[in-house]
Amino acid sequence: MKIVTELPHPVVENPDVGIVLADGCRLSARVWMPADAAAHPVPAVLEYIPYRKRDGTLARDEIMHPYVAGHGYACVRVDMRGNGDSDGLMSDEYSEQELADACEVIAWLAAQPWCSGSVGMMGKSWGGFNCLQTAFLQPPALKAVISVYSTTDRFESDIHFKGGCLLGENIGWGAVMLSYSSRPADPALRDDWREQWLERLEAEPFLAPRWASHQSYDAYWKHGSVREDYARMQMPVLSFGGWADNYMNTVGHLVANVPAPVQGIVGPWVHQYPHQAVPGPTVGFLQLAIRWWDRWLKGIENGAESDPAMRAYMLHSAPPDASAPHREGHWLAESTWPSDRTYTRQMALSFDGMLDGDGGLLELPISTPQHLGLDAGEFFPMGLNAEMPGDQRHDDAMSLCFDTRQAETPVELLGAAVLKLRLVSDKPRGFIVARLCDVAPDGSSVRIAHGMLNLCHRDSRETPAPVPVGEEIAVELVLDQMAYRLAPGHRLRLALSNSYWPFLWPSPEPVTLILQDGMLELPVHEESGPEWQPPPAEGAAPWKHRVLREGSAARRVERDLISGRWSLIVEDDGGERENLTHGLVSGETLREVWSIHPDDPLSARAEIFWEQRLSRGDWSVMTRCTTLMTGDADGLRMQAELTAYEGDSLILARSFDETVPRDFI
Repeated sequence: MKIVTELPHPVVENPDVGIVLADGCRLSARVWMPADAAAHPVPAVLEYIPYRKRDGTLARDEIMHPYVAGHGYACVRVDMRGNGDSDGLMSDEYSEQELADACEVIAWLAAQPWCSGSVGMMGKSWGGFNCLQTAFLQPPALKAVISVYSTTDRFESDIHFKGGCLLGENIGWGAVMLSYSSRPADPALRDDWREQWLERLEAEPFLAPRWASHQSYDAYWKHGSVREDYARMQMPVLSFGGWADNYMNTVGHLVANVPAPVQGIVGPWVHQYPHQAVPGPTVGFLQLAIRWWDRWLKGIENGAESDPAMRAYMLHSAPPDASAPHREGHWLAESTWPSDRTYTRQMALSFDGMLDGDGGLLELPISTPQHLGLDAGEFFPMGLNAEMPGDQRHDDAMSLCFDTRQAETPVELLGAAVLKLRLVSDKPRGFIVARLCDVAPDGSSVRIAHGMLNLCHRDSRETPAPVPVGEEIAVELVLDQMAYRLAPGHRLRLALSNSYWPFLWPSPEPVTLILQDGMLELPVHEESGPEWQPPPAEGAAPWKHRVLREGSAARRVERDLISGRWSLIVEDDGGERENLTHGLVSGETLREVWSIHPDDPLSARAEIFWEQRLSRGDWSVMTRCTTLMTGDADGLRMQAELTAYEGDSLILARSFDETVPRDFI
């Protein structure tokens, strides 16, 4: 990434602007703007998230927001209610209170003397979610949004459920938020930091059980899901996604359904902003953002509205690499979505294991070991710590697989594959997982896309029903969207399983499915070459800091030869870093152990530990969060302990213990 130090406008910064809401709650904002904004008002761009501007997102904030401000915008990074340096308490993600606060902040920004009255909203992940949700509410001053790695459907495409299956990340994210939101404000900004911290700690919710208890697409998930009424999305949206991230489907959903001007860009990336993300190539996200803001916040006729509807990076065949720094490929520019340059190729599943074979009655069992899935990777990988999918051949060997013949010429795929199956189940609850893989001549296997379906949701997400035991059912499973070029000599593989640990929480008992027949519908794209050249990645100067202690990371799979359990162990010590601007020292440590016995789904166990550390001079605080999830045939038990220390003194200890009934999982 190129560092740009000379910008069109000199920038001034205020680290703590108070935005006082109607109920008296003060939100803390960090604001960058052109030095002459008071005399020449500019549009405001809001990023509104719970991840702490003072230390949590500071490294990325310093690269992004001064750069955009230097091009004529007031960039406003707000800590949400109950987080960072802001007042109040946070009760849940994407709550009515959160979105009402966002609308009030937007109105406040539009009324400031340095603001032209036009406001844009942007963000990644949580911030990408709530900018779409706020746009859905249509606050008058909000004119456009940029949403990065987000969702239109909170039940189908977030970290709780996928295809009606409970994600392992549900407990993972519950642990994250219990840890993240337990930290206090910076005493350098708030004299009442301790009083506020104790209030926050006493009220901190453990949200994983609440999320897991809503096992159908009910009113809880419909709130904040803009797919409920795409017609309400009346402002321009620029949406970004990454093929290595599990929010890739949102981009196509927005482009295909929102009536306002919408454009999508999907690259090879993990869950990071596209100017810093791996795998490369990165792109000039900030220049693209400014082009979007110039058009919709300043009214500059720069032709942004005529850019392609969808720009997608088509990945080329490559060896499996869970820490890939770069992926070869080329950029497509599609004027319509779904692309009018694709056609559907139907490929029957055959008894001899052929994909695109003769079809016919199969009567093949699917009953996979519970530890299948250890190479699935994270729901949203963040970097190069082996978080992306690894070589799939080990999971393939335990799955029911169907392969094509070796490709004689390149095969391009663009869009979402659809799998239609007829199955018979011996249990009333279970799921099916499909992985589409690229198998090289050496036998290595790269996951192109995957999809999953809770069979209780086969007919309805809103009213799931038990699977009729011993009766044939028809199911349709939509895999994730993809852009992929299969190399000559390679084969496509469809791998089917009914376990996927720890990506999915297992069924309450071993299930055997009998596959009667199946058809895969592939979106085949016409052969293409490079069609778009994105601007190179740029950013402002990085934050000034000193590394006091280097961090370390490990990710390994272990098998206990005595118990027979398999474990995925994740360790990430962030070290300690000192901010040389205001002196705050921060660090965090994570350890996860996901273990299971191949023969026993009720042996599934998730143990997660987080530690957060803040200090400056003689002042120091620390919080520790331990989380445990287990289950039996009737319920899922989620336990957590939160402890907080000031110096060496324990000042609070709280325990959580809740069991969620297994209705349809």
